[in-house]
Amino acid sequence: MNSPASGARSGRELFDATRPFVEESTARSWWHVGSTFTLMFAMLAGAAFLPWWPVRLLLAVLGSLVMVRAFITFHDYQHGAILRESRLASWLFGVYGCFALTPANSWNRSHNHHHRHVGQLSTEGVGAFPLITVRMWRKATRGQRAQYRATRHPLIILFGYVTVFFFSVSLEPLLREPRRHWDSAFALLIHGGVGAGLWWLGGFDAAFFGLLLPMSISSVLGGYLFFAQHSFESMVILAPDKWNAYEAAVESSSYLRTNAIMQWFTGNIGFHHVHHLNVRIPFYRLPEAMAAIPELQSPHSTSLKPSDIIACFRASLWCEDRQRMVSYREADAIA
Repeated sequence: MNSPASGARSGRELFDATRPFVEESTARSWWHVGSTFTLMFAMLAGAAFLPWWPVRLLLAVLGSLVMVRAFITFHDYQHGAILRESRLASWLFGVYGCFALTPANSWNRSHNHHHRHVGQLSTEGVGAFPLITVRMWRKATRGQRAQYRATRHPLIILFGYVTVFFFSVSLEPLLREPRRHWDSAFALLIHGGVGAGLWWLGGFDAAFFGLLLPMSISSVLGGYLFFAQHSFESMVILAPDKWNAYEAAVESSSYLRTNAIMQWFTGNIGFHHVHHLNVRIPFYRLPEAMAAIPELQSPHSTSLKPSDIIACFRASLWCEDRQRMVSYREADAIA
């Protein structure tokens, strides 16, 4: 983000400027949720059972994109941004979380931790990808370096269906704390049951086009969106003595530039600096908030262009001396 002009709001004052956009329209929220879920299930059902494979493939791809949007509505509900007092929404998103391998207990634990520690260094990366400094990298053992590089490798996102959602979000918490994460067992059973049911009703093709392929694609896109929102060339890591949640929201979160179609599919999650500043803003009001608040209109940004994707993956370590993200090669060359 560009340095604020004299008199520009920051910190708590900037957060207070977002308060008017927290107000939710229940009817509007239900319209977005209802239309998204109806469209998603219609596309996935068509992908599973229609007879012509090119149509099934098209519906599987489109359905996977709508799954990303459905996940954003789930994400907003968990933050209390939409439908927070609706029992129907509670049941709907509870079932959806299991279907999408994002059981609420595990998701909330890790994601809330992420929000409380955005823009901070971490070797473990609870709820996020780990991030360390060049100095920490130099002190790390060969095994620690290998583990760090592996957890931030593009293959983790490419196979995010298994690595992120099946293992990290669902299975690992269940194995570690089974009583606390009992809904992870339901998630694995429901997700597996949907796959088995599709296979029983329409064979492997139904399971592949109706679940496996859409889930794989949506996991890649969702995983990359999350990665790029907090690992990009121009991001800033505040010193521990200067860190606060408000500054970190705008300095360590990206604005993902996309066209209107991708904004719809991704539920405006590209306005991520606005979301991190105030998680209670409904996803459909994030563009409105950014347009109304001048201090949010010059954010650190990236895009889905191949060059920007490559740049995000190369931004691997925070260099305290240069005050910017650097690649492993740059880190090795720094004296």
